[in-house]
Amino acid sequence: MIKRSLQKKILQTSRAFPILLLTGPRQVGKTTLLQMSAEKNRSYVSLDNLEDRILAQTDPALFLQNNPSPLIIDEVQYAPQLFSYLKIEVDRQQKPGMYWLTGSQKFHLMHGISESLAGRIAILDLLGLSQSEIEMRGKVPRPFLPNKEWIQKRVRDRPNLLSLKAVYQQIWRGSFPKVHQNPKLDRNLFYRSYLQTYVQRDVREIQNITNTITFNAFMVAIAARTGQVVNYADISRDAGIDNKTVKSWLAILETSGLIYLLQPYFNNRTKRIRKSPKLYFLDTGLCAYLTKWPNFQSLAAGAMSGAILETHLFIEILKSYWNNAQEGHFYYYRDFEKREIDLVIESGNTLYPVEFKKTATPSLNASKSFSLVKNSGRKVGLGAVVCFTEKLIPLSREVTAIPIGYL
Repeated sequence: MIKRSLQKKILQTSRAFPILLLTGPRQVGKTTLLQMSAEKNRSYVSLDNLEDRILAQTDPALFLQNNPSPLIIDEVQYAPQLFSYLKIEVDRQQKPGMYWLTGSQKFHLMHGISESLAGRIAILDLLGLSQSEIEMRGKVPRPFLPNKEWIQKRVRDRPNLLSLKAVYQQIWRGSFPKVHQNPKLDRNLFYRSYLQTYVQRDVREIQNITNTITFNAFMVAIAARTGQVVNYADISRDAGIDNKTVKSWLAILETSGLIYLLQPYFNNRTKRIRKSPKLYFLDTGLCAYLTKWPNFQSLAAGAMSGAILETHLFIEILKSYWNNAQEGHFYYYRDFEKREIDLVIESGNTLYPVEFKKTATPSLNASKSFSLVKNSGRKVGLGAVVCFTEKLIPLSREVTAIPIGYL
C-alpha cells in the first residue's frame, strides 16, 4: 500500500473543522485514504448503496440518526439534501472531525455547500498517485516553486533521477492506485471498464446524455488535445457537436475531475493574448488509452509525446500543491504572435515562468519567452526549464534547468 501524501493534512484539518470533504475523480483512492486515516470508532456508509442513498435523500434526519458521528459518508453528491441537516448537527454538537465526506463531483457539490456549510467545512482535493508518492514512499515535497529554498530542499531530499523510459512508462500506465498496486492488472481492461462503469454513469447523473457514442468521440477529441489551448470550433468539428455542447460537456469533464482548464495570464499591459483556457487531462493513462497508444514506446516516439509529457509535468506540479492542502495560482501565457510560456506560477507579487521540455541538454533558448512576463509590471522570480537533465544546471542567473525527478 502506497502512503498518500495528503494523509497528514487530513488529520490536521479534521482537528480544526467539524466537516471535511475530500473530492476527486473516481478510483483515485478517496475512500481508502479516509479509512486508513480514521480512528476505530468512525463508521462508514456509502451512498453508492441504493438503500442508504434513498434514505439520505428522503429522510436526512433519520439517516443521520441511524449513522451517528464520527462518520464517513461516501459519494455524498448523491444526497445534497443532507447538507442542511449536517449543519444542524455540527451546530448542535460543535465538535471537530464529526463528518468526513467524499465526492466525485466537486463543483456539482459547491452550491449546496456554500449555502449550508460555509465556515463549517474544509475541502481537500485528491488526484491519482503523484510521482513523489510512487518514488519516495511517503515523503511530501513542498509545493513546486523554482526558488532557491525549494531547490535546496529538493537537493537534500535526494530524489530519484528518472529516465525517459521510466517517465513514459508512468505516463502510459497513469496514476490510478489500482493500476500501480497490481502490476498484473490488464491496463487496457481497467481503462475500458473505468469509462463504462464510472464516466458514462456519472455523465448521466450530472446531465442526461444518452448518446454515449457521441460523448465517447468527444472524449477522444479532448484527449488528443491535452496540453493545447482549447479551440471550440475544432473540437465541434471532430466530435460532431455544436460549440454550445462542447462547452457544456467540457464542464462535465471538469466537474468529474477528469480535466483541468488552465486559464491564461493577462493584465492591462498584456492585452494581446489568447483568452481561451489550456486543457490538461488529469490522468495521462486514461488520455493515452483514449488516443489508442498501444505501449509506452510508441507514445514516447509519437506525435503526442511532447504534449503528454507537458500534461504529466503540469499535473505533478498541481499535485504538489493539492497534496499540501494548498491552492496553486497557475496560468499559461500565449500571445497572438504565438510566443508562449507553458506555465506561470503566481506567488504573492512574484511570477515564476516555467517551461517543460523533452530534452536532456537544455539551452538558454528554451527560456527565450520568459522575458514576456516582465511586461506585466510584476516582480519576476527565478525561471525553470523542467526536463530530462541529470542534474541542476544554471542556464543563466535567472533560469535553472531542473530534472523531472525533482517534481
